[in-house]
Amino acid sequence: MNVPENLKYTKEHEWVRLEGDVAVVGITDFAQGELGDIVFVEVETVDEELAADEVFGTVEAVKTVSDLFMPLGGEVIAFNEAVEDDPSLVNEDPYGDGWLIKIRLTDPLEAQGLLDAEGYKAHIA
Repeated sequence: MNVPENLKYTKEHEWVRLEGDVAVVGITDFAQGELGDIVFVEVETVDEELAADEVFGTVEAVKTVSDLFMPLGGEVIAFNEAVEDDPSLVNEDPYGDGWLIKIRLTDPLEAQGLLDAEGYKAHIA
C-alpha cells in the first residue's frame, strides 16, 4: 500500500498536500482500494467556506457511496474536473491525477493536527 511520506492524512482517509496557504486534497490509496471501482465523484462546494470535518462531496463506487470530509477548514477553491470526467483516476492515481479539491486554508497551523505517514499507517493497520 502506498502512503507517501510527504503528505498529511486524516482518520477518514483523506490525504493533504500543503502548498503555502493552499491544501490539495484527495482520498488515500487505502480508501480507493476499500471502495473499489469509483464511478462518480460529486463536489458542489466550490467557493464555499467549510470547517474541518464538514462534508465537501461524495464519492460513489460500484458498491457504496461515501461522504468526503474536509481535512482542514477553508474555502474550496477548485475541483479536479478531470476526475468528474474520468472518476477512475481516483483508483489509478489517488495521489496524482486523482486529486479532488484545493482549499484556501483559514488557518494553516490547523494542519499540525493531521497524521503523518507513520501515524496513518498505524491507523489502518
